[in-house]
Amino acid sequence: MSIAPVQEEVTSAGVDVEPDVPWITLVWNDPVNLMSYVTFVFQSYFGYSKSKAERLMMDVHVKGRAVVSTGSREKMEIDTEALQGYGLWATFQKDV
Repeated sequence: MSIAPVQEEVTSAGVDVEPDVPWITLVWNDPVNLMSYVTFVFQSYFGYSKSKAERLMMDVHVKGRAVVSTGSREKMEIDTEALQGYGLWATFQKDV
């Protein structure tokens, strides 16, 4: 008695699958919020240390923006909405 070899069938949907590229949340400089408040928000919302929160705040102040979080699109939408709720100018986009 012989056993027939098993053949595996490989199918393709014909669609290139792109890996989930990380997304980023940006906070932009604005003329309204105090630097101490921006630092407070980063510490409160993200749980960042004071030094990390201050470093990000200075990037916002000096460079005009800072990447404050990275992850899935859904998480970046949540972070952006939360930061906007604090009154910060925040957006999210694909990381390039």
